[in-house]
Amino acid sequence: MMINMWIVSLVMFISGNLIFVSKNKHLLIVLLSLEFIVLSIFFFFMIFLMMIDYDMYMLMVFLVFSVCEGALGLSILVSMIRTHGNDYFQSFNLL
Repeated sequence: MMINMWIVSLVMFISGNLIFVSKNKHLLIVLLSLEFIVLSIFFFFMIFLMMIDYDMYMLMVFLVFSVCEGALGLSILVSMIRTHGNDYFQSFNLL
């Protein structure tokens, strides 16, 4: 049972990374893949802490940081849409 959960979390992590490194045109897809990677790391961390019978306080710290990361990504997305009108990577110049 526990090995199946490890495999599921590993498949989640790999699929999130494959979506992240693929050539995406929209910032929203990249942010969603990053949140999926964070969710898979949270799942992996939860399985690991349950396996060694440790307290779950570190999960709360991890959740706080992941929520802050998500809010920062959404604020960047909103500011990009307000300034450029869309979330295409091609619509703004990085230089």
